[in-house]
Amino acid sequence: MAPAQSKSLKNVAIISKPAKPELARIVPELLHWLKQHNYEAIMDMESGEYVKGPETVKRESIGDRALDFAIVLGGDGTLLSAARVMAKSGIPILGINLGTLGFLTEVPLAEIYDSLEAVDQNRARIETRSLIHAQLLRGGECISEFESLNDVIVSKAAIARLASFELHIDSMFVSSYKADGLIISTPTGSTAYSMAAGGPILTPSVDAFVVTPVSPHSLTHRVLVVRDSSEIVIVVKTGDEEAFLSIDGQLGTPALDGDRVVCRKSKHNVRLFQVKRNFFEVLRTKLKWGQV
Repeated sequence: MAPAQSKSLKNVAIISKPAKPELARIVPELLHWLKQHNYEAIMDMESGEYVKGPETVKRESIGDRALDFAIVLGGDGTLLSAARVMAKSGIPILGINLGTLGFLTEVPLAEIYDSLEAVDQNRARIETRSLIHAQLLRGGECISEFESLNDVIVSKAAIARLASFELHIDSMFVSSYKADGLIISTPTGSTAYSMAAGGPILTPSVDAFVVTPVSPHSLTHRVLVVRDSSEIVIVVKTGDEEAFLSIDGQLGTPALDGDRVVCRKSKHNVRLFQVKRNFFEVLRTKLKWGQV
């Protein structure tokens, strides 16, 4: 494979899913390609398990480095983790799918080097995805805050009990819910838990959030789609029981009675390379539309 024409040194990060045996082959081959094409690579600790030489750093510190882009080797969960790290710096991400579903990591492993060629030659389109900024307020004080690419979920903690919530949008009371939980989803997250709970699929460019109740006690409660300029507040009403706040299904913290989860559109975005497939091609492939 011929090296790139440009001789200027470029910088890239490699982020990998833990405990994937095939990475013992993939990572060294990828580093060889990058070296041929004048890239200097840094890696997260997970990638560093498979090769010696390049600098390894904690994943949460990668977004602080000056990088041309980041390569994610894994599934959608790995990309969600990387996206929260990269959002503040605006570093674009190329997702290589080593998982099963792959709505976000849409490049199959067989196309990794064709895709890298497209990125290197500025032939890959960059798609911008919105984030939710969520704050957990207790007694009027913010005790934790998060950025979410997929969804913010407030759910019951007890196995056999329904939780109670109040929903407010732009300071207007919407409804009280008894349900397993409430999902606040971005367009990106509309194909995740929200879809499984009966929510609609939004195209990534739609300026909206989805509010999806999970197994509501009342059959009249339905999914809401609101503008992403809205402020969405969930008030936890659990009495002596705890609820649980979950971010992208990866980060979480207990929520107590009276806590308020405030969701707004983040000032940051995630930038994803789109090489060959558009959103509808990904949907047809992953959801097997049109197949009999």
